[in-house]
Amino acid sequence: MVTFDEDKQNQRLSDFKRKEEEDVAEILSKKYGLDYVDLSRIAINNDALRLVTEAEARAAKIGVFNIVNKNLSVGVASPNNPDTVEALNKLSERGYTTKLFMVSEQNLERVWSRYKDLSYAMESKSGALDISNDEIVNFLKQVNAIGDIKKLIENTLGLNKVHRISGVMEIMIAGALATGASDIHLEPEESYVQLRYRLDGVLTEILQFDKDTYNLMLSRIKLVSNMKLNLSGAQDGRFSVKIKDDEIEIRTSVLPGAYNESIVMRVLNPKTISVPMEELGMEPRLLEIVNKEIAKPNGMILTTGPTGSGKTTTLYAFLKKVRDPGIKIITIENPIEYHLPGIVQTQTDEKKNYTFLEGLRAAVRQDPDIIMVGEIRDNESADIAVNSALTGHLVFSTLHTNNAAGTFPRLIDLGINSKVLTSAITIAIAQRLVRKLCTTCRKETVLEGKEKEVVDRIVSTIHTIDKIPQTVNHFIPVGCPACNNTGYKGRLGIFEAILADAAIEEVVNMNPSEREIKKAALPQGILDMLQDGIIKVLQGITSIDELRRVIDVDTPEEIPEAVPEVK
Repeated sequence: MVTFDEDKQNQRLSDFKRKEEEDVAEILSKKYGLDYVDLSRIAINNDALRLVTEAEARAAKIGVFNIVNKNLSVGVASPNNPDTVEALNKLSERGYTTKLFMVSEQNLERVWSRYKDLSYAMESKSGALDISNDEIVNFLKQVNAIGDIKKLIENTLGLNKVHRISGVMEIMIAGALATGASDIHLEPEESYVQLRYRLDGVLTEILQFDKDTYNLMLSRIKLVSNMKLNLSGAQDGRFSVKIKDDEIEIRTSVLPGAYNESIVMRVLNPKTISVPMEELGMEPRLLEIVNKEIAKPNGMILTTGPTGSGKTTTLYAFLKKVRDPGIKIITIENPIEYHLPGIVQTQTDEKKNYTFLEGLRAAVRQDPDIIMVGEIRDNESADIAVNSALTGHLVFSTLHTNNAAGTFPRLIDLGINSKVLTSAITIAIAQRLVRKLCTTCRKETVLEGKEKEVVDRIVSTIHTIDKIPQTVNHFIPVGCPACNNTGYKGRLGIFEAILADAAIEEVVNMNPSEREIKKAALPQGILDMLQDGIIKVLQGITSIDELRRVIDVDTPEEIPEAVPEVK
């Protein structure tokens, strides 16, 4: 007697229909000239999935299933569908390159089903959850000041384990975005963990919380940042969050400490780094000079200063100014902090032996007009950058020196021939970032005592500004809700620069000190950082105390007095 197994027959029928649908998709792939892929055999990348909402993906009939840098793998049911084309165009406008794959409808459903995992996700073995972009957007609406962040986190700490870790993480990121913080610091002590934000370059305490929560959060941050969970040494990783149309990358650094691993998350917000040249803070005459120099077809323009002094923001401002459909621009960066359409941007990866040096070598072979090198670190990268500037390329780069005059000795130390140095460099710029006084609460007061002496001494050395601001009053910080009671809101650059003219060329050939180079540059009549800073103090933009925080205000410079002849 033969027994009919209905379940088995239904399974066979289901398998047959599934195979038939995959066969149709494979046939269509040849018709459209696309590669075919069976997504049931491929892991779906959550970072890729977050780039398009579930509603958008379903409406456009697409499934974004993988991402490498800015290259996306996208499954489509029909590449000619108008909704599909529109969605792909939107991804291109955001700076992504898409590679299309023909997939079946059932495979698209498989991708879309993964969206339910993104809100709270399923708890993983490490107790970590995927970040909910929707929740971050929701928290952003509730955060107006540091006190709001503290209150939200304290309320969240009382929830169950899954939602406690998820909520605290999302509030921390939302708070950083709402307050404009550049970094989130989590620092374990013996009995608690300290949360601090770096606001306008200064660390600000937010709150302290328990170590049990932190231990769970540490595993979660490692997981979403693609770090090794079982490694307690120094590690670097990254993850991204999508806020409306902006993709914000978070760079994570973990370092072993006395009580546990400490975490710093760098928030790379495109809005904070996209600053027009006119808003960098350059004094009008220097701005005019720089505009002239970046319009030249060749040469090297260097920005110098310590880490966190705004060098990369300045270079991006230059790139935005010179960007043109008629020229090719290539950048070598680590990381790519802001994506600019129409520019080829590459990111170094030492694990794959793609260094600044290798990137620079490759870029030269790509026939560029302008090259931006994120940083000149060694003799070889300096040599190639200088040779590129001498052979018809315009080169932008950064260097770690204290001032503009230090650029020339530093490059000589890196092995660059002093006789060709000034032929390659057109201008060396040094900068620092100072916090701007909050215009809501700043207080005007009379200049007197030591502060008056400092201002008068520095103003007496300025001979190149037609109108010096008044030297009677200045402003001091107070603090109000608008500036989180810091007295400051936002930052601005203070600058100095040296042009590589004949006088600089003559002194560079004699292996000079920084002081000798600065003396030779006096006739150029460009303000130094101290003079530029004092002018901004007298204009009420910043305070003397803030200027003193970033540069030495009180020690008189031993540069021979000379009234420069402005060229």
